[in-house]
Amino acid sequence: MPQLGETVAEGVVTKWYKKVGDTIKADETLFDVETDKVSTEIPSPVAGVVAEIVVAEGITAKVGVRLAVIREADVEKAAAKPVAATATTPVAATPAAAHTPLRAPSSLSKVNAADRLSPVVRRLVAEHSLNPADITGTGRDGRITREDVTEFIASRGTRPATAPAAVSSFSAPVMAGQAAPFNSVRKRVAENTAKSWHTAPHVLQVVEADFHRVEAARKLHGAEWKRREGFALTYLPFIVRAVSIALGKFPKLNASLQGDGLALHRRINIGIAVDLNFDGLLVPVIKDVPAKSLPQIAKEINDLAQRARSGKLRPDEMTEGTYTISNNGAFGTVITAPIINQPQVAILSADGIRKKPVVVESADGDSIAIRPVGVLAQSFDHRAVDGSYSAAFLAEVKTVIETRNWEQALSA
Repeated sequence: MPQLGETVAEGVVTKWYKKVGDTIKADETLFDVETDKVSTEIPSPVAGVVAEIVVAEGITAKVGVRLAVIREADVEKAAAKPVAATATTPVAATPAAAHTPLRAPSSLSKVNAADRLSPVVRRLVAEHSLNPADITGTGRDGRITREDVTEFIASRGTRPATAPAAVSSFSAPVMAGQAAPFNSVRKRVAENTAKSWHTAPHVLQVVEADFHRVEAARKLHGAEWKRREGFALTYLPFIVRAVSIALGKFPKLNASLQGDGLALHRRINIGIAVDLNFDGLLVPVIKDVPAKSLPQIAKEINDLAQRARSGKLRPDEMTEGTYTISNNGAFGTVITAPIINQPQVAILSADGIRKKPVVVESADGDSIAIRPVGVLAQSFDHRAVDGSYSAAFLAEVKTVIETRNWEQALSA
């Protein structure tokens, strides 16, 4: 079982694409796995023949447990290899897990493709009170896709259940007419955020930053960028670059709690919280941000976000984060108090950027100008640092955003 996130301890094998005796190519999809962080396809690390499937569909297995055995095509390498697509050292399997096949309950053998729903499809089905058995799946092995659901809704004219009307505070409570159970991603997000909130003493600090230099660079290069790259140049890459510069000067926020101290990370790897169509969050990680140019950062953010929403992230793209940014600004939020992504010690929310009157100081005196102003809100773990350290970090982020030559950085 691969490691699909720093805090992920187990995953559910939801689909095998090969059976015993089948040949498989290196990097060809072998199985699907669903965890609290991601639902994704896992490729085979080698080419060969599937000699054994140890863990059946529907079974939960710990990270590092052997799931299958592949006999490599080269007879000189005939020794079977465990499937573990992970860059980290796997957890040793117990003797029972290593040698005794784990079989799904008998009821699972009757589960058809219509019941193996992705988080997005499951949400649509629940919202529209649909029976998956009524929908014809066009995906792999008859699996139901998002397009299958939307086409079914259009053909049936189905609409989401109407929310109950608002009632007076003096009225008896109105019970919801439809249950909406959490899917696995939503359930794990709930568990992890609750654990973080109850473990870490969160403190929120906020600064406003003038984004007029950023906006000038976006206006100068934005149209050509979108024509060339195929997506809009947002504020987020500029914020990521500014945060990476500030973290270099304030390393105690690029750290994890370890016993009675801090483990300061040499690399600056920034996670970007990605919304899965209102059905949970994933945090893909941009590795070694200071070594990358602003255009590289922008392209990587877009690529990771697109593949996170389509379930195409690779296992190593969810690991090794040292700091996280949550980008809520697209919805026009004013201030968000984000919950720390454990075991990190801080997280930044980038909220809405709006035009505001700003006092501009110069040698000729003060004047008022209309500038794009954004709120940057950081939650930090008070066990790791104090308010003065966090405030100094935010001041540095603000300074970088307001004074950097972003037009030059975008041309790099």
